[in-house]
Amino acid sequence: MLSFVLRRLGVMALTMVALTLVVFLLVNLEPNLKKLAISQTESRATIEQQDAWLERNGYRQNFFVRYGQWLGVVKKQPNIDPATGEAVSRFRFCDEAAVPTYSGILQGDFGCSTKFRVPVQEKLFPALRATGILMFWVMVTMVPIALLVGILGGMREGSRTDRSLSVASIATTATPEYVSGVIFAVIFASWLGWLNGSAASATTQGVTFNNFTLPVMTMAIYGIGYIARMTRASMVEVMTQQYIRTARLKGLSFRTVVVRHALRNALIAPFTVIMLQFPWLLTGVVIVETMFRYQGFGYALVEAAGNNDIDLLLGCSLVSVFVVLFTQLLSDIGYAYLNPRIRVQ
Repeated sequence: MLSFVLRRLGVMALTMVALTLVVFLLVNLEPNLKKLAISQTESRATIEQQDAWLERNGYRQNFFVRYGQWLGVVKKQPNIDPATGEAVSRFRFCDEAAVPTYSGILQGDFGCSTKFRVPVQEKLFPALRATGILMFWVMVTMVPIALLVGILGGMREGSRTDRSLSVASIATTATPEYVSGVIFAVIFASWLGWLNGSAASATTQGVTFNNFTLPVMTMAIYGIGYIARMTRASMVEVMTQQYIRTARLKGLSFRTVVVRHALRNALIAPFTVIMLQFPWLLTGVVIVETMFRYQGFGYALVEAAGNNDIDLLLGCSLVSVFVVLFTQLLSDIGYAYLNPRIRVQ
């Protein structure tokens, strides 16, 4: 198992390098650099002035040099003040060093946000914390309900309860977040007035029950149906196994057969599905946080993309890649422990 984990960690590192290289290439295309220069200079700045700004701030360096500087394996070079000829920091509002230095991802420096004029980590980590709280409550709400619905449906295949729960699960899975979010907002905020529109500013007022109820409900409702359907399918398959019939023939009660024999084996496949919800939640928060103006990771990603904030966008991409790869690793390890038939070679 240890050698398997080490190999996977090595593959994760190579995958992250490859994916971040692609993202770095895309966000540094010439149209994006032009938009960045326009947003950072005066609206009437000439093309020559825009090119001078890009040159002065290091965006005209060799692509692989810049990528190495972002990783932290190549020294960042300071700017040269044309008036005095002295070395100055690239972005004064981020207190970047005015001397050549290794300052990149490997050193914990994610760069400088040109939109918010702060180091990227000062914007990214609070946003991740807010989204982490949101994702925690989504999982706490989603997983128990989904497992209960799936188990109840799978215990009595073809019954009225099974058909009703299956229809509800399919309906919630077929409803995208931007539709259910609007429906919840209309019902709970507009018609009933329970939340008083407090979901609009989660981080400015502090995270409370009211201001993230709608985002949690919107994200959980979709995942509940998907996990419930997978749990039901797994439960139905387990309940038809020979050892379940043998346990019933021995005189064990239906409840004992389900809890002691069927449930553990039925939860092996849903465990993988549950772990894969974390990458899905990262994509879901982009829609939900933007819709409810919940200032978390997804909201920061949208603002970074909309304002050509290259370093913040790269930081968000790096976090996304890491979460996806790490949750897949945890899923494989957990599956191997839950299913004794799996052997890691």
